Amino acid sequence: MKKLLSVSLVLVLVVGLLAGCGGGNNNDSGSSADEGTGIVKLGIGQNTSIAKSKDLGVDAEGKEVLPLGQVDTVIVAAAFDKDGKVVKVTIDNAQTKVKFDKDLQVTSDKAAEYKTKVELGDEYGMIKASSIKKEWYQQIAELEKWMIGKTVEEVKAMKTVNKDATHPAVPDVAELTSLVTVSIQDYVAALEEAYTNAVDLKKGTEKIGLGHVVSIAKSKGLGKDKDGKEVTPLAQVDTVMVAGAFDKDGKVVSTIIDNAQTKVTYDNTGKVTADKAAEYKTKVELGDEYGMIKASSIKKEWYQQIAELEKWMAGKTMEEVKAMKTVNKDESHPAVPDVAELTSLVTVSVQDYIASLDEAYQKAK
Repeated sequence: MKKLLSVSLVLVLVVGLLAGCGGGNNNDSGSSADEGTGIVKLGIGQNTSIAKSKDLGVDAEGKEVLPLGQVDTVIVAAAFDKDGKVVKVTIDNAQTKVKFDKDLQVTSDKAAEYKTKVELGDEYGMIKASSIKKEWYQQIAELEKWMIGKTVEEVKAMKTVNKDATHPAVPDVAELTSLVTVSIQDYVAALEEAYTNAVDLKKGTEKIGLGHVVSIAKSKGLGKDKDGKEVTPLAQVDTVMVAGAFDKDGKVVSTIIDNAQTKVTYDNTGKVTADKAAEYKTKVELGDEYGMIKASSIKKEWYQQIAELEKWMAGKTMEEVKAMKTVNKDESHPAVPDVAELTSLVTVSVQDYIASLDEAYQKAK
């Protein structure tokens, strides 16, 4: 009987210890849940090129070439853990074309909504020329998967091969050779910028998303202003980009807003006068150079005003952000904040930034 009792006690102790261990694991698991996905930083990176813009002229076969202002803005939104590893990443490319006729008048629809390569999906049409029969968005999704769990340095160390002048860095690693044939140098550079400029996040971030609005509305054809002064052609592409981090309740943890306002200028003969090899900066990157403070009634630059808007968005749901009261100041400022916290801090029109954040929320992963 004593022996049986001793055995029973031993079993109770063992079960108790196992339960204790199980309890410890549950607590650890609970801690992980408190930390959400392990995301501690959010960043957005971009690079913009006008290299594919064209002059009015003729090609090698004597065929007429019409002016084209092409702006390629690569955008990467990424989340990183405490070790600097990529937890989530979204890559896109706003390849926006402003077309002119032989009289140097804009023929592209200035009121249209312009889509990115991801949004175009199968419409982009790369599959026709793809040796692996995959569209751009499909290939980029594979690249994103490959980046997950790696540091930026590990991503940068990817082995690549120079296929030709337009494909100088095609992946040459076993996991991607049959999945990605696009050149990835710009996507890697934008990821590195996202990491370098990343902001710290509070615990509880569950998802991140990328949203944008692209407009060519401010583009102009050859003409004259109201004083009779010549106005030369301009292809202007405004690419608003927003990275958003959201918690389990759908509230905004943090927002990063920027705008690549890129201008392809021409002379009156249709020749591109902008530097096609230059590195084009966003409004945030320009900082004080953007020069909005000169015309600002509150004496704040664009990046300073946008920082205040980002702060205001934090802790709110998308519905709360979209419900912000605004006022129509003029044609260029149809939605200026009209809430006590922002009236003395933000005088820019915010409709595109809110729309981009909403898209980031809708597409968050």
